[in-house]
Amino acid sequence: MRVLLLGGGGREHALALGLADDPAVDHLIAAPGNPGIEAVAELRPVEITDPASVAALAVEVQADLVVVGPEAPLVAGVADAVRAKGIACFGPSGAAARIEGSKAFAKDVMNAAGVPTARARAVVNPGSGVGAALVAQALDEFGAPYVVKDDGLAAGKGVVVTDDRSAALDHAASCDRVVVEEYLAGPEVSLFVVTDGETALPLLPAQDFKRIGDGDTGPNTGGMGAYVPLPWLPEGTVDEVMATVVHPTLAELRGRGAPFSGLLYVGLAITGQGPRVIEFNARFGDPETQVVLALLSTPLAGLLHAAATGTLAGHPPLHWRSGAAVTVVVASAGYPGTARSGDVITGAERAGIIHAGTARRAVDGALVSAGGRVLSGTGLGADLVAAREAAYALVAGLGLDGAQYRRDIAALAAAGRLDAPQRVAPTDG
Repeated sequence: MRVLLLGGGGREHALALGLADDPAVDHLIAAPGNPGIEAVAELRPVEITDPASVAALAVEVQADLVVVGPEAPLVAGVADAVRAKGIACFGPSGAAARIEGSKAFAKDVMNAAGVPTARARAVVNPGSGVGAALVAQALDEFGAPYVVKDDGLAAGKGVVVTDDRSAALDHAASCDRVVVEEYLAGPEVSLFVVTDGETALPLLPAQDFKRIGDGDTGPNTGGMGAYVPLPWLPEGTVDEVMATVVHPTLAELRGRGAPFSGLLYVGLAITGQGPRVIEFNARFGDPETQVVLALLSTPLAGLLHAAATGTLAGHPPLHWRSGAAVTVVVASAGYPGTARSGDVITGAERAGIIHAGTARRAVDGALVSAGGRVLSGTGLGADLVAAREAAYALVAGLGLDGAQYRRDIAALAAAGRLDAPQRVAPTDG
């Protein structure tokens, strides 16, 4: 199988490692990729949000399967263009990807399907006139903490959760359309579901850490770490979510003429009333992909190809490695504000190091930072204690001036604390 992987972040590096490890893959191409992915794949340039360019590249490289990593190409209709060329593509159509591309659309789908979720109000033109009044009314109705989400894709920066009403109003005013929601208290869970639109297979549930600082302090980020398994998660939660969330959502999308094929990311809050959906994404999450795929022993390319070709019902049951996995993200100075780039990186050649925001310096080929979240270390172990030790040992071996990372990823769970950190609605990344 010849596989073309789109994207160049940490999620795509984790996917590339899984795809390259599948014996069925004899050639892996990544576009545009990154220096870490280059170790296992041929890199090709392409504008990944241009459907025609991606489809042309898929034809040129004679791809048997295209795997779309990020959300923006999916919303742009890249999967549609690839499939129009007769090439299997893992990723939803542009119509189905609206479940991530528009939070108002996602809420409409959830409400129509009877999915348990937060109460919400969608408001257009929220910065003035009637729109501003409706936002204020919704904030008063739901109360603090206030949750205001930019309706569209916002690269992980579209959600504000705050006790400051003025900050909530200011965020709303900066957007063209928002969704104002009630706050959902409880630990956050990310559940990845591979689906061909009919059959759906859940992967291991993971927890990620959105805040920049230890103890869930500071601003939200795209994710500073993740771990599996979740020893505190009530037994039967995944089955409940599949029955009350995933299958009703897939049925509703089919009924709308937009069947969802690919990776449905279900962001959950485990509340006192049970699981509630915070958001849907249309692709793998980062950094949860790093830990989930690290424990998946089922060949990845075969699984994604089955979803892309509508044959998932005939796929063998998934198999998982025993033990635990922990990922710790290393961010550059200034993140999540204005991230500094161009700092030299050392120690990134070891197994378990995932590249996200890295590049090669033109003048001498040195590895340098090129984004906010630069690298991550994924450690494996017999349990969360051992996996944490392995992950932090990897991170400690990295050299990056101004690097910042959390010291408490999976700490509560590893200590046997069942009261997982009370987390709130994640960002849209």
